[in-house]
Amino acid sequence: MSVSTQIEGRVARITLDNPDKRNAFDDTIIASLTQAFENVGGDTGIRVVVLQAAGKHFSAGADLNWMRAMGQLDEQQNRDDALKLARLMQAIDQCPKPVIARVQGAAFGGALGLICAADMAVAADNARFCLSEVKLGIIPAVISPYVVRAIGARQANRYFMTAEVIPADRAQALGIAHEVVAEAELDSAVARLVEALLSGGPAAQIACRDLIARVSDGAIDEAMLEDTAARIARLRTSAEGQEGLSAFLEKRSPNWM
Repeated sequence: MSVSTQIEGRVARITLDNPDKRNAFDDTIIASLTQAFENVGGDTGIRVVVLQAAGKHFSAGADLNWMRAMGQLDEQQNRDDALKLARLMQAIDQCPKPVIARVQGAAFGGALGLICAADMAVAADNARFCLSEVKLGIIPAVISPYVVRAIGARQANRYFMTAEVIPADRAQALGIAHEVVAEAELDSAVARLVEALLSGGPAAQIACRDLIARVSDGAIDEAMLEDTAARIARLRTSAEGQEGLSAFLEKRSPNWM
């Protein structure tokens, strides 16, 4: 099986599990990953999702044999195929649980889309990243909304065009990874993030994601003031907000913990 899901308490681990091919993905793996995220998203017992990969490498990106086969199809067939990858990125980006990407080794091409669509990423110091598409005469189109959001348009100009390999420390500076640690410490770094996420209100965490998307590009005008005030009012008066405030005042753990 090239994609597996393990449930450990309130944490789901979705694993790319094809190390012999450096976890390169094709249409079958894309469909399996999309289904995995839809499944965990609908499971009310799950609070956090970790996207990880077996073996030495996170993912080499698209499988070249699959890419070669796609090259034999017409433009409409290629558009339909590309939309499946776009839907996968959207499924990660809009998963109703926080998503952590755990990255080691190579993360090339479309793998950066998986990482940047996640809410946060922890990388081993041996991780290497590359937007390699131009070397094949193509572009990182469907992953671009997530990568550009992470690194900004100016940096995207450089790395989309040059296809330079980006070392882990540079990836952290760019915003691809939030944290870089020794490979032996990768699991403990992920565990710290999981613990921090489990301490927060689940509805509030997803509301934070929506809030960030709203305020990132909007003008700070009357509409923005009204919208942000309405958002906090909804959460303050919600069951989760009331429970969080009560737990704080009563010096106890909230019921989501």
